[in-house]
Amino acid sequence: MAYRNQQEFIQALESAGELLRVSAYVDPKFEIAEITDRISKTKDGGKAILFENTGHDFPVLMNGYGSEKRICMALGVQQLDDISKEIESLFKLLSAPKENIIDKLKLLPKLGQFASWMPKVKSGKGECQEIIITSPDLTKLPIITCWPKDGGPFITLPVIHTKDPESGTRNVGMYRMQVFSPTMTGMHWHKHKVSAKHFSIYKKLRKRMPVAVALGGDPVYAYSATAPLPENVDEYMLAGFLRKKKVELVKCITQPDIEVPADADFIIEGYVDPEEELILEGPFGDHTGYYSLPDYYPRFHVTAITHRKKAIYPATIVGIPPQEDAWLGKATERIFLAPIKMMMVPEMVDMDMPVEGVFHNLVIAQIHKEYAGQGQKVMNALWGAGQMMFNKILVLADEGVRIQNYKELAKYVFKNLNPATDINFSQGPTDVLDHSSSKLGFGGKMCIDGTKKFDEEKEISQEIEGQIANVETIENDLKKFEEIKSVNTSLLLQDIPCLLISVKKNRKGHIRELHQNICSTVPSMNTIKMILYVEHTVDANDLTTALWRFCNNLDPRRDSILYRQGPGTSACMGFDGTMKTIAFDNFQRDWPNIIVADNATIQAVDEKWNQLGLGNFIPSPSLKFRDQMYGDEAVAGSFD
Repeated sequence: MAYRNQQEFIQALESAGELLRVSAYVDPKFEIAEITDRISKTKDGGKAILFENTGHDFPVLMNGYGSEKRICMALGVQQLDDISKEIESLFKLLSAPKENIIDKLKLLPKLGQFASWMPKVKSGKGECQEIIITSPDLTKLPIITCWPKDGGPFITLPVIHTKDPESGTRNVGMYRMQVFSPTMTGMHWHKHKVSAKHFSIYKKLRKRMPVAVALGGDPVYAYSATAPLPENVDEYMLAGFLRKKKVELVKCITQPDIEVPADADFIIEGYVDPEEELILEGPFGDHTGYYSLPDYYPRFHVTAITHRKKAIYPATIVGIPPQEDAWLGKATERIFLAPIKMMMVPEMVDMDMPVEGVFHNLVIAQIHKEYAGQGQKVMNALWGAGQMMFNKILVLADEGVRIQNYKELAKYVFKNLNPATDINFSQGPTDVLDHSSSKLGFGGKMCIDGTKKFDEEKEISQEIEGQIANVETIENDLKKFEEIKSVNTSLLLQDIPCLLISVKKNRKGHIRELHQNICSTVPSMNTIKMILYVEHTVDANDLTTALWRFCNNLDPRRDSILYRQGPGTSACMGFDGTMKTIAFDNFQRDWPNIIVADNATIQAVDEKWNQLGLGNFIPSPSLKFRDQMYGDEAVAGSFD
């Protein structure tokens, strides 16, 4: 369904019991983020929150997409899979043979639907231009500052519009914007993004680049801006398809080459000058749960701010998962399953992106397997498909298991896994936010092929299998290693031959040496297929946290350690998911800290909780993670 504007969406949330209103004053600097973090980590993502008293003229909407129910409401469906099924039926209809005129005539209604989804530029002004401010001041907006080490306030839910100056093709994306002054922000365009490509073309032409930022409006706009569409597909066509109504656009006031949604709450117009010196932007507490480190990005100069009369400022926070962005990612996972199946990987049955993997780090794919080597074929196809190129760990299963049941999935994968032959390594582009790779935006990847193997895929010498040793025996055997601080044997109790071990490193090559010693000197290890190592500040028995830290800190190709005495013998793969330093790992990049609120903010929110009308007191999620921080500095060489 199409919402007339963001206000109608908010009314729908409230009618569904999905909205909390906070009338007490809450500071946009840190406090809004801290309250949202507490609410969003409650059962099923908590509720959306409307902060009505921010010290500015505008309320702030947070956590609007932060649950399965709310993301479905935003996209106008009962279930996210409904969208995938509709896309798949459209693909099948369009690709089916048309043998006669009757078959062709059947297409006409669908072609008419396609036309009805295309965006339309209307004349005159839109609701987003009811108020026009040509002497703009960003400090008049309730722009939030999320975390204590952030470089400043950030616009966190911007729908950013650019155009290719040569083809006129529009791109709509979402990139954070750090506010540096009342009329200037950074423009965080990663080099892999389309807007960065547009910027490069303007730079060659030596022309100013017009840009416009929309905030609010139909909630489907923000989702569409995050969707991994091909370059030549207009995001507003996707929005039109999702809302079953075309998006109406209007020309900007000071940047008339750019069109924006007429129903948006705010439009920030301006330009980027490619000839201008870049500005140091960041740090920023990012969706990985770590701070992304400062880097140089273009400057965005604001020429006008327009807004509707009763505008509401939408924002989001990202940080240690789960957060609201997990549900935007879940929508993408479900919606884009059909195009992947129909266009790139026809054997794909299902896919899943666990929250602990923060989107790109961990992807599980289920395939219909028919021949030997098919897993490697799928691996290469996925790593070559759009934003899937950023994937770091790919786990493959076949139809013998339901991949959303993680316990059964793990049992199935490990049953079919020979660690020596069924883990494939590669390297290629990584997300710029991935801090574990030795070089920015380039690092290792791995595919764990947990599909049932054909004879051609098995070793000639059958790998030795056996009963997993007694857990108590394993724990006692590992006590002789003083550097081991905790051991998680819970997976062994579920017939999953995998250990998690937290280790205090104290020398170069320590984890590699430790893994070899464990496997060669501890007899009970001969049936363990994999050991995941995390640093000593992480409790290995907190499985969710340990896996989140592990996935973030691992470069699979660099950090893998295979132990095997010879062909036909059991193998155990070790993975070093600890932080990397100059001293112990010769790691030359800075290493960021995890994201937690500061004590002053936690105390301020604690003291005003009873005034907020949010129900029973919820302690700060940051308290759990304070002891896991590395210190005040986020520099690899600082940790010896």
